[in-house]
Amino acid sequence: MRGLGVDLCQVGRIERALQGGDAFLQRFFTAGERDYLASRGQMRAQSAAAMFAAKEAFLKAVGAGIGGGVALDEIEVTHAPGGAPAYRLMGAAAERMRALGARQAFLSLTHEAGMAAAVCVIE
Repeated sequence: MRGLGVDLCQVGRIERALQGGDAFLQRFFTAGERDYLASRGQMRAQSAAAMFAAKEAFLKAVGAGIGGGVALDEIEVTHAPGGAPAYRLMGAAAERMRALGARQAFLSLTHEAGMAAAVCVIE
């Protein structure tokens, strides 16, 4: 194992950010993630909170942290047809993985009772 990160995010905080218009989505989410979130209907805020937590969990797993040289929109959360989440890394996020000698980043998401959580394991 090369890294482990976990993050917890309040859904209400993300819901308030989403009510402020598209600026939050444009700043932190890729076009693919924004398309996915647009399809989520009433689950939009929960899904966005889980995806935001996934980005922060990745940063912790690679030892970068917020402001550590990796932009959140370089960490994309994708979903397999069955719904399983995965990472697609670009730019500095992919470089961090290479620098660690890592092969893969695994992701697990959950949300319930106004909270969303993510765990990232890097091997």
